[in-house]
Amino acid sequence: MTRQFPLAGLLRVRALAEDRAAAELAASRRAERAAAERARQTKERLDGTTVPDIADDLAFRASVASRATLAALLVEHREQVVTAQVQTAESTDVWTAARRDARAVERLEERHDSAVRAEELHAEQVVLDEVAGRRPAREDA
Repeated sequence: MTRQFPLAGLLRVRALAEDRAAAELAASRRAERAAAERARQTKERLDGTTVPDIADDLAFRASVASRATLAALLVEHREQVVTAQVQTAESTDVWTAARRDARAVERLEERHDSAVRAEELHAEQVVLDEVAGRRPAREDA
């Protein structure tokens, strides 16, 4: 193509923004999965603890304190899951906007490429028509 796309720089910037947003979205999803896994493990630990049937006062208190600590930790981990889900939703919105912006410029580039191709084909056809018009008719000889 003879003419370069005039918005090529903008397209590169938009593509970089989209790539950055995609990387942030991937990181948000990883953080969300990690938070969910921590919450799951804490819940399993809490579910696995029991209060001793027959124990002295110190063992009973230690067991209750352990369960209370695990319950508080589970609440904290569940809050982290919610926070991570919100972050993932925000990252998804940012990526969607970046993708939409990049795609808009990509469509302009596609239109530009089509117009340049049409101009080149038209110019080639004009040259072929001129060459055909200059040929002498030799059928008479």
